[in-house]
Amino acid sequence: MKRLLTLFTAFVILASQSQAADKPNVVFILADDLGIGNVGCYGADNYKTPHIDKLAAEGTRFTHCFTAALCGPSRAMIMTGRYAFRNGSSNQDACTVMPNKELQLGRVFQSAGYKTSSIGKWGQLPGDPDESGFDDYLRFNGSGVYRNTKEGKAEEYLVNGKEMKLGDNEYMPDLMHEHMMEFIKKHKDEPFFVYYPMSSVHGDLLPTPDSAPDSQDLMADNVAYMDKLVGKLVTELDALKLRENTLIIFMGDNGTGKGQSERATIGGKALSGMKGTMLECGGLVPMIANWPAKMPAGKVSADLIDSSDFLVTFAEITGGTLPKNTLFDGHSIAPQLRGEPGTPREWVYNQLAAMWYVRDAQWKLNEKGELFDMSDAPFTEKLVTGDHPARTKLAAVLAKLNPAGGIPDSGNGTGRHANKEKKKKEGDKKPEMTPKTTETPPATTMSSEEQERVTKFDKLDEAKAGKLTREYYTTHQSDAAAAGERFDKYDSDKDGFVSRDEYVLKGKKAKK
Repeated sequence: MKRLLTLFTAFVILASQSQAADKPNVVFILADDLGIGNVGCYGADNYKTPHIDKLAAEGTRFTHCFTAALCGPSRAMIMTGRYAFRNGSSNQDACTVMPNKELQLGRVFQSAGYKTSSIGKWGQLPGDPDESGFDDYLRFNGSGVYRNTKEGKAEEYLVNGKEMKLGDNEYMPDLMHEHMMEFIKKHKDEPFFVYYPMSSVHGDLLPTPDSAPDSQDLMADNVAYMDKLVGKLVTELDALKLRENTLIIFMGDNGTGKGQSERATIGGKALSGMKGTMLECGGLVPMIANWPAKMPAGKVSADLIDSSDFLVTFAEITGGTLPKNTLFDGHSIAPQLRGEPGTPREWVYNQLAAMWYVRDAQWKLNEKGELFDMSDAPFTEKLVTGDHPARTKLAAVLAKLNPAGGIPDSGNGTGRHANKEKKKKEGDKKPEMTPKTTETPPATTMSSEEQERVTKFDKLDEAKAGKLTREYYTTHQSDAAAAGERFDKYDSDKDGFVSRDEYVLKGKKAKK
């Protein structure tokens, strides 16, 4: 009898371990404005990334992963598993007003019994992470948040609905890492998912804690510090005995930013394209997967991937569910993440504004009907004129997708924030000294920050009264004293309430 009990106990333990291995922890690291020319294992000439390189050496490095060429549309494709002409996210401004139901990444993990956290950049997506399937979050506004020196004021960020201010000696990438590890330690005995959209390495670049006082290369400093944080995460997962069954995905959200693209060379050669362009390295990004329990070490895969693939892949790996009657564009790469061949895509699709292309292993066809030979990518793209079998094949793919028949682009054709283009045209024009209205600007003229504040106010205003009292506002913030100062500033008419307009405009008056 004792022997039978021992065998039964051993069976239960093995069954439990097998079940745990079928539900890996997942950490999805999304670096900001990091192209292939910024990562050592992709052959970068000017940047060293030993910890990321080690992840690749012990897992799989993918050489043909594509995403949208700007932050918002790229994140929308990851979150929704759908192309921009389906979800309406073809430009930066459109991403913030996408229907919340489109954001399925956190929800698919929750449906599989995971605890979920989003830590970092979120402002180019609608609402807050807790409205889209995340149990826990830390989010900051805008991009490139490192310290509180921007515009001479403290950076504000949210932790699970509470407004926080970045202290003088605090460094946002470190705060994000600490928050992530607290979440992981709290949930180490159950499956967890961390979506980790980093600050690094979006401009404006600032010195890191490791930068030399006279550093002349802040991009290299920030790449190195980002790499250090990746190494620190791996070390801490090891110490918690979680490393074996944790799937880590490391990816860039689009190509290298314009200001850094000249030095993002490989083998002494310039790359074709950068962030914001429809050339190869606008959307071709580094993507590394590492899962010790399942994935063999040292693989390099040329399988075509686009970022719509992650949602359906995670649903397959975790057993999570997706809404029925919704068309998802992703093609699961779960077999490749388990070290199996799988059935790779034959083509990928990419879009920004009303520009798009479909690309297979050698050819690319865009919305203008231009065909490019990509045999020398990522360095050159050769225009091919006349009839060609590849043109016929890829034109059939575009005809079936029919991007022109989907949700049209609502922007100015660049994919970027419309208000940025407006500011460029206005130049250094000074604002009116005596504006005459206090109404909130229409959504079409709001900045991305103002749109975020509309969402934040509506969330705070649980009673839907259209205004907040001082007591209510201060008790719903992490620092009551600082919140009181903000309230007094926002309450421009001094009636003891902060209206929606006052909150959105921070007590200022709107321009006519």
